[in-house]
Amino acid sequence: MGEVTISEIQIVPVPPQNGLVGFASFLINSCFLVGNVAIYTSPSTPGGFRLVYPTKMSVSCFHPVIREVGEKIQVKVVARYIELMEELTKSKGKLNDRSRR
Repeated sequence: MGEVTISEIQIVPVPPQNGLVGFASFLINSCFLVGNVAIYTSPSTPGGFRLVYPTKMSVSCFHPVIREVGEKIQVKVVARYIELMEELTKSKGKLNDRSRR
């Protein structure tokens, strides 16, 4: 298997509902856009999150067929999600500090 790159990861957080915490999109090898990938909390998986790929009428639209590629995508997407949540938490804290003055 050749090198697979996952880049331009975009995260759209959503209010948590039934474990759903956001959606992701990303590029694979700078030429294949994957969007609408749901991010769910999952205490039983490493990292505490799992990705659910889009389907249309119960048919998979996209799903990695090589386990290592799926794991690489999940690691990168979850890392970006955690990074974004930390940024939003810091920003919210700064806003709260300003409003208290």
